[in-house]
Amino acid sequence: MTRGAGQQPDITAGPEGDGGLGPLLYLGGAGPEGLALSVIVVRPESAPAPRIAGPDGACTVTCIRHLAGRRIWRAAFTLGPGQAGYRVDGTFYPVAADMTGDLRIAFVSCNGQETADLHRSPADRNRLWARMARQHAAAPFNLLLQGGDQIYADEVLDADPVLRRWREGRADAQAPLSCAARADLAAKLERAFLERYLHTLGQPETAWLMARVPSLAIWDDHDICDGWGSLAPGQLRADVGRLLFATARAGYLMFQAGTAPDAVPRLALDRTGESLGWHLALPDLDVIAPDLRSERRPDRVMGANGWQGLEAALAGARAPRTLLLSSVPALGPRLSLIEAVLHLVPGAQKYEDDLRDQWQSRAHRREWRRFLRLLADHHAAGHATTVISGEIHLATRGTLDVPPAPLHQLVASGITHPAPPRAWARALGALARIGESPLPGHGIRLRPLPGRRGIYRAERNYLVLARRSGSWQAWWELEESGATPALTI
Repeated sequence: MTRGAGQQPDITAGPEGDGGLGPLLYLGGAGPEGLALSVIVVRPESAPAPRIAGPDGACTVTCIRHLAGRRIWRAAFTLGPGQAGYRVDGTFYPVAADMTGDLRIAFVSCNGQETADLHRSPADRNRLWARMARQHAAAPFNLLLQGGDQIYADEVLDADPVLRRWREGRADAQAPLSCAARADLAAKLERAFLERYLHTLGQPETAWLMARVPSLAIWDDHDICDGWGSLAPGQLRADVGRLLFATARAGYLMFQAGTAPDAVPRLALDRTGESLGWHLALPDLDVIAPDLRSERRPDRVMGANGWQGLEAALAGARAPRTLLLSSVPALGPRLSLIEAVLHLVPGAQKYEDDLRDQWQSRAHRREWRRFLRLLADHHAAGHATTVISGEIHLATRGTLDVPPAPLHQLVASGITHPAPPRAWARALGALARIGESPLPGHGIRLRPLPGRRGIYRAERNYLVLARRSGSWQAWWELEESGATPALTI
């Protein structure tokens, strides 16, 4: 099992300098015939359509969106276990498509920062993407899972004064929009989101990997705006808020799900498209990702569609192993204590939506119990379940006591977001020692990473999960201190 720096891949800048992007490879399903894959390519509107060929020859290439002087092209094909890859404009892209035996999965989250992400030094920003690319060159990854905040769209709200006023909660920005104002704002939002995706996914290291490793993603708040769903109900219901969400959703579908902006992805649990959670069934592995943002409100994490989809996915999971992506950690410190005193701290109210985002919030305690009960019952029924999360910009792990073996949670965050101060990690670690057991008989314990001290690790990081001869291990790739020892899960 290769875990070191690996070979040096030939990573060169893609066509993003001329307003283009891609190819980006997405996993849309799996079956006996192989992997159902799609490719997204962005080109200037004056450029011809890309020539995309799967293993069986040329693919039908469709323009799924035309905006801001670019055309967004999509093609789909199937890649069997013995087939080597695909071509775009004559360039061959190898893909490790056999998921029947040994398997390597990379998990990332928080690919950006709230401000000035477009102006950071690429060498510093993308250091861990470069490490992952070297590892892929030495021992290919079969799947790239992205657990939330794939872009940081917060500065999209600077595209127009009404968006800035909406962000501030101003009443005048919650009034209905005229048709003309709505059309103008929609065009500005579409351009701003497109530019954000072009820049973020067009980073050479990220683009190199996403051309060669099938990706599956679930979104979180920064893919829309900071705190989406935990903001005031009036903001969420306003025309501006609904337009922001609709534009962000279209961007997610194209650049994180690899489908048309008005389509319902093949893997989606909710065929109405209200909730964007999904379920991927692979040989001896189910991967399930509930959508914790589309239906979120200050007093709920998921609506009826999201809960029905998650329950159906768990009931339909047949493999001995389940990976469940929860964009915010399912196991965490007792944040309700912070919420209880927050109103006493001057100026601290601005953090309320961040706390409300968490499963552990007082507002979500009933839902949190429901979520943990579903996971515990699924795990106890013989489907070894591991929860994978990001969001908190720290690395940690935890266990939920479910006999005969604990349910693991692995948190990896973020791959490019700067790590918070170590003092913050120590403070959260102290809070975690108070303990929290919302399910009687199922204790929660937060633990240090293998070979490290302290419950939370303040280093940029990503997670690797590997199945070898039927056994599963996981380890964290930490920016400064390197790979942790492997944890058997």
